[in-house]
Amino acid sequence: MSTPKKVVPLRRVGTHGPDVSVLSLGSWHTYDRMAFEDAVAMVRHAVDLGINLFDVGVYGFPGHPPVFTDVLFSAIVRAAGIARDEYLLSAKLWLEPYPEMSLREQLEKALFRVGTDRADMVILGDIRRDDLDLNRLAVDLAELEVDGIIGCWGVNNWSATAIRTIRDHAIAAGSPGPQIAQLKYSPCRRSIPDGAPFAQVFAEGITMQASDVLEGGILAGKKDLTREIGRDPGGIRERIIEAADGIGAVAADLGVTPAQLCVAFTLTHPSVSTVLFGASRMEQLVDNVAALELLDTVGAERLRELLAPFWVDADVVNPEGP
Repeated sequence: MSTPKKVVPLRRVGTHGPDVSVLSLGSWHTYDRMAFEDAVAMVRHAVDLGINLFDVGVYGFPGHPPVFTDVLFSAIVRAAGIARDEYLLSAKLWLEPYPEMSLREQLEKALFRVGTDRADMVILGDIRRDDLDLNRLAVDLAELEVDGIIGCWGVNNWSATAIRTIRDHAIAAGSPGPQIAQLKYSPCRRSIPDGAPFAQVFAEGITMQASDVLEGGILAGKKDLTREIGRDPGGIRERIIEAADGIGAVAADLGVTPAQLCVAFTLTHPSVSTVLFGASRMEQLVDNVAALELLDTVGAERLRELLAPFWVDADVVNPEGP
């Protein structure tokens, strides 16, 4: 069987990050729901298409059942014959156990599970506490960069003020600072990425990784979800469920799937370096990659115009962020 043509282009992360594929694959509740051989075929196909960034986090927490999707990823890439220099690894670091558990200790455990000795990028999880020492955090991250354990780092769903604050501390510590902000972004959730506070963040060279693009599958037409999906800032999920029908109708008029339409929409943001999605079937991967053709055919301006009526977190969520 011939190798498919690489169709997924690359964009730079921040000012000091790597060139990453504009589409990236996540691991949350994906590989542990697939037959192993199907996961191997899908990841192999993703790399052949040009996807080089894989977000692989440790999503197990004390008191919850153990999870192994990250461990499975290590076996998947081996079985698929994918060398370490063929892909970039993005790992999650959680702030709840910090600093009692150091970033280094947490990262070493995560890398052991995924079968490698470095992360090309790490993403710091949500800030859920008031006593987080951002200066100490920046210094610790700078040390990991110097040691080569991480290539660059970013944050997940932080406020614009918190990002700019830790950036100042990081620069003082000799680090380039955060290179990427992972933010919820979709036709329905736009207030934060499209707002003025983050326009200033992006102007400083930080780029965005769009996440929760399909709202856990709701915007792809799956309203009877039984698996866990992400947080719901603004308490607007019911409104998103209602908007899904309208988005589906726009997609039908364009002759595409709702998933393709939503993925294409996120790529219209000028500061997006990559769009993160999860796929548990080969068909989902192929469908999402086809969003690139839709973007080229319809154009960013027209896509944003068509989807403007479905912006449901306007005037609900503070554009400053959490």
